[in-house]
Amino acid sequence: MRYLASLIIVVFFTQSIASQTYEVGLMLGGSNYIGDVGSTYYISPNDIAFGAIGKWNRSKRHAFRASFLYAELNADDDKGDDRRKQRGLSFNNSVKELSLGMEFNFWDWYLYDGESQFTPYLYTGITAFNYGALAVDLNNEIDAYADKWSFAIPMVLGIKKTLGRDFVLGAEIGARYTFTDNLDGSDPDDRFGTGFGNLKNNDWYLFTGITISYTWGRVPCYCAF
Repeated sequence: MRYLASLIIVVFFTQSIASQTYEVGLMLGGSNYIGDVGSTYYISPNDIAFGAIGKWNRSKRHAFRASFLYAELNADDDKGDDRRKQRGLSFNNSVKELSLGMEFNFWDWYLYDGESQFTPYLYTGITAFNYGALAVDLNNEIDAYADKWSFAIPMVLGIKKTLGRDFVLGAEIGARYTFTDNLDGSDPDDRFGTGFGNLKNNDWYLFTGITISYTWGRVPCYCAF
């Protein structure tokens, strides 16, 4: 009986120190597109974006991260340079993305000593997204003919800070380099015979906003990874 009790204590202690810290929360902010239509500013949120985020803080310096994001995208040549203003094209689209990757903390991120925590961070991984495949001709006639899936590489820079013991507030700017040149309808698989713009460069889209998450979990053991 004493041996069984000792075994239970050892198993409980082992599971306790192996437990990890988790975060789950929301993302809210703005989005903008970079491509062959509209403004050429890289960071210029002009529509809404929101989603959900989850993290597994595997060590003080890195976390596995998964997220879902919905972002509206639109652009108008009237907000671009003189050449684009003369052309006069515009479009509206949206993306629904799923992203999985790793977050790297610049400084130690430890949530168990009661001290306030703050750190900048980087995030990258792989993103799969659904978007409306458009066909836009130079008369600004737009035809939305399919929903498609594509991939993107996320490149995110952010900062985060604890709010008490249970919440984390973050702010981030994240660019997605996509594997398509048709978020704007400029390269619709030769649907109109020819595309427009720079057909050698793929489109980008950005999220600029805040995250707030709830965190829980017992003190982790970082020795195994």
